Amino acid sequence: MTKKKNHVKTISTATRIFTYLCLGWALLISLVPIVWLVLSSFKADPLARPGFMLPDSICLDGYISTFRDLHVMRYFGNSMWIAGMSVVLSMLMISMSAYVVARMDFKGKKLVSMMLYSTMFIPATALTYPVYNLVNRLHIYNTRAALIFIYACSGIAISFIVIRNYYGNIPKELEEAARIDGCGYIQTWWKVIFPIARPGILTAAVLAFLNNWNEYYWASLVIIDREKMTVPALLSTFTTAFRTNYNGLFSAMVVIILPPVILYCVFNKFFVEALSGGAVKG
Repeated sequence: MTKKKNHVKTISTATRIFTYLCLGWALLISLVPIVWLVLSSFKADPLARPGFMLPDSICLDGYISTFRDLHVMRYFGNSMWIAGMSVVLSMLMISMSAYVVARMDFKGKKLVSMMLYSTMFIPATALTYPVYNLVNRLHIYNTRAALIFIYACSGIAISFIVIRNYYGNIPKELEEAARIDGCGYIQTWWKVIFPIARPGILTAAVLAFLNNWNEYYWASLVIIDREKMTVPALLSTFTTAFRTNYNGLFSAMVVIILPPVILYCVFNKFFVEALSGGAVKG
């Protein structure tokens, strides 16, 4: 009996060590590019001292150029407005549709779910012509509304899965009690389901926001005026804006990745609660 217990304990310890090694390796892979980028942004000539070599002296010229010459705050504003509005619209559609699919039975329910899930496997390049044609027909080409429209209708599947799974953890007895009190479907969703599912909806919203913030393909395709560009589309101009000034390029990239990092830090607890299925099922 003692040998069996020791054997189990040994397996548990080995598993724990293996888990820590995997997590450490994943953390290393994730942090190395960021550390390299930040170090390079403080070097006057990153090519002269490449890699993880510390700079001889801290150089802030790249950051000064980013704010003074590129007016990066203008593009931050564009990205915030476009990503924010598209997330609001998509969350309104997805949170309600996910509730219908999760709680109601109707003909074609499986077909609707399969169609939504299938959108994850359709590359953006395959939709280039129809989307481009639709944007032109709506007369919104080269406007922020075009990107808001595209972003609100893209990436639906991931948000749908997160919110629907969160709805599935909420006891149906809460809805039945609301119905007894005279609430309809919309009132039940707004007064009962939405407050409980808020962490899941916020998690889906943050994921959608990060995806829209970092999106480059559509941003570079439907926007041609520089003053309307988003932050990722601005990256394409860095080569001509900085030429061989890698210090400025790396500094601008550091500035660009800061908002998503800050956003994750603020909403970190909602990620943990939503991804651990933290509703009230019992």
